[in-house]
Amino acid sequence: METAREDNCSALTEFILLGFGSGPAPRVVPFLMFLVIYMTTVLGNASLILLIRANARLHTPMYFFLMNLSVLDLCFASTIAPEALVSFLAGSKAISYNGCASQFFLFSVFLTAEGFLLAAMAYDRYTAICNPLLYPINMSKWVCVQLVAGSYFAGCVNSMVQTGFTFTLHYCGSNEIDHFFCDGPPLISLATSDTYVNNLVMFTLCGLIIGSTSLFVLMSYAYIISTILRIHSAEGRCKAFSTCTSHIIVVSLFYGSTAFMYAQPTWLTSLYPRKAVSVFYTFVIPMMNPLIYSLRNKEVKDAWSRIMGTKSLKS
Repeated sequence: METAREDNCSALTEFILLGFGSGPAPRVVPFLMFLVIYMTTVLGNASLILLIRANARLHTPMYFFLMNLSVLDLCFASTIAPEALVSFLAGSKAISYNGCASQFFLFSVFLTAEGFLLAAMAYDRYTAICNPLLYPINMSKWVCVQLVAGSYFAGCVNSMVQTGFTFTLHYCGSNEIDHFFCDGPPLISLATSDTYVNNLVMFTLCGLIIGSTSLFVLMSYAYIISTILRIHSAEGRCKAFSTCTSHIIVVSLFYGSTAFMYAQPTWLTSLYPRKAVSVFYTFVIPMMNPLIYSLRNKEVKDAWSRIMGTKSLKS
């Protein structure tokens, strides 16, 4: 019966992103608010990238990872924000089938890569604090490049699997996605074919990725805390821990929101405000990351101070 119904309906060629309401009225105030957030995200991450590139004192593994985190945040936010802003302003927005698939693919690549990159940053902090004598060897430039490349590779593999499973489903009924971008669960809910395998694959992959990377981060910090507690001087303990606080905050925000969204069954996530949490990790977290590292990291603050001091002298 289901196969016959699929044969008798025409496949969708576009989707409608309902955004934050199905009505046609524009929402100028939310549009302006999120436009400011997006522009802050672009300015903050681009400035941090340029600062790290321009300052020789920041050419270390930790800041190499931080620069790549800013690149990911820029790409991640730019994949979602333009369509979301249009949906705010227009009320609803048509997106082509291929455009939706492209957005979903890129979104999955950058989201997954960021999870693995945060785990690599935890390994960097573990090596720096627990094995400082081996740090130049264990975190050589080649190792750092491999860790970043591996993060992108893992993102691409996961995204190809997720996109392949999601867009081989039959879509010939409603084309209204109750979201502001092409996310997996809202898309799968529109499919007219059986989605059991797709939901199982999505839940399994997301659970494995979030579970393994977050467990690696937790184990790294367990060793880091154990090492810090063995430092005799209070000043030494504070200095060692201060290099980790920004990363701990960023990790908590990222894994908390993504686990809430993707590491639980779809029937359970439907009980919660999916859009509100999505706004947090697609708009707010990419904006907050450069602010967290700039405000809480002494070396970054010193670099900004030197640049501002130089400009003051020139003027």
